[in-house]
Amino acid sequence: MELETRNYIAGDWCKGEGDVANVNPSDLSDVIGHFAQGSAADVDRAVAAAREAQPKWWAAGIQRRHDALMQIGTELMARSAEIGALLSREEGKPLAEGKGEVYRAGQFFTWFAAEALRCQGDQAESVRPGIEIEVRREPVGVAAIVTPWNFPVATPAWKIAPALAYGNAVVWKPANLTPASAVALSQIIAGTGLPPGTFNMVMGAGGAVGDRLVAHPDVAAVSFTGSVEVGRSIAARVLENRARLQMEMGSKNPMLIMDDCDMDLAVAHACNAAFGGTGQKCTAASRLIVHARVLEEFTDRLVRAVEAMRVGHALAEGTQIGPVVSAGQLAANLGWIDRGRAEGAELLTGGQRLERPTEGYFMAPAVFAGTRNDMVVNREEMFAPITCIIPAESYAQALAIANDTPFGLTAGIMTRSLARAAHFRANMRAGCVMVNLPTAGTDYHVPFGGRGLSSFGPREQGRYAAEFFTTVKTAYLAAGVPE
Repeated sequence: MELETRNYIAGDWCKGEGDVANVNPSDLSDVIGHFAQGSAADVDRAVAAAREAQPKWWAAGIQRRHDALMQIGTELMARSAEIGALLSREEGKPLAEGKGEVYRAGQFFTWFAAEALRCQGDQAESVRPGIEIEVRREPVGVAAIVTPWNFPVATPAWKIAPALAYGNAVVWKPANLTPASAVALSQIIAGTGLPPGTFNMVMGAGGAVGDRLVAHPDVAAVSFTGSVEVGRSIAARVLENRARLQMEMGSKNPMLIMDDCDMDLAVAHACNAAFGGTGQKCTAASRLIVHARVLEEFTDRLVRAVEAMRVGHALAEGTQIGPVVSAGQLAANLGWIDRGRAEGAELLTGGQRLERPTEGYFMAPAVFAGTRNDMVVNREEMFAPITCIIPAESYAQALAIANDTPFGLTAGIMTRSLARAAHFRANMRAGCVMVNLPTAGTDYHVPFGGRGLSSFGPREQGRYAAEFFTTVKTAYLAAGVPE
């Protein structure tokens, strides 16, 4: 299938007002394509088309919605190697991660295909005789989907799939850094023959496309994943129209390394959590809170493991860490290294730009030691292959440090103690807690989301997605008494 470079509006592929070059961060000489840039007028056309199509999509029935989502999911899984390579080429994550992301996106669609059939109403007895009560879920209408570049197929999938499954129409604004993945997903969705306007995709800058979309008076719900700063701006706009709002934003995830842990497992999971996806994950562990009794051993072994990780071209065999996504992201990452040093943190390894056979945005993964939880590198999200070691004298102190954050997305603990594991699960203030697992890595059929500045609104994924993408109607019927 030849890759489109245009927006998808009302069932047609449409030119934009201009275009932008999509450049491979592993090889700056590799231009993947020039992709259309939409406008506020394009958004208006997409929302109008979605508003007209939504009742038709709802009336099509649960079998039609099931079949369409199953077709999308099955094709994504079948083409995960092909589309995963495209994803890795434009975003920079290692090839295995790119393929895995696309396959997982397919699983979101197939799971919600079945959910379209499972979404059933309830019957209730009335307190009044001769009256029947039915409680049912109905679509909210037009859903605006705004997604980031770090998971350019999976994050849209876990928003678009439930929106369509529950009978809504969608207008999607993908990230401008990863338009090829957005087009590939849109082509698959378009290939199912949905009523024109049921699904729309408008690429473009946040100021031109995103601002108009989230503030549009005909949008009933806005689901956003991105930064806290942008999330706050979106919230102010959405509030004016009293639309529903769901946001997944920043994080500062801790992993507790206890003195009774399996050290091999702790080091492996810390590397996975901190540096998987080049650290460009909202679930990344950027705070490693280490018990004083194992601080020296863990630190030494972690540094050796990090220095052994292979940084290279995302599509090259054996690459464990690809480039960061852009020049701006690399500059920001190097700025974090300078800030950490200025605060007194000790840089044990990494933190410098790397030269590779192809020119790209490569960076050595970095480990800071001797950090305090009040340092800015432990307070703000870095979104970088950087992690910070914070010493703790006890489990109680480690837990207190972990909870001392305005965020609360994921958190992990490495321990052999059942008592500690149980206490951590009950007392860690985070939306997802992991025991003897990396902080990154969640399942598609259960809820995902956080607390504090990390999230706002109903949870995503699993059956909890219905809380956002549907509205509840209670119907009363006076049945009467038969003659």
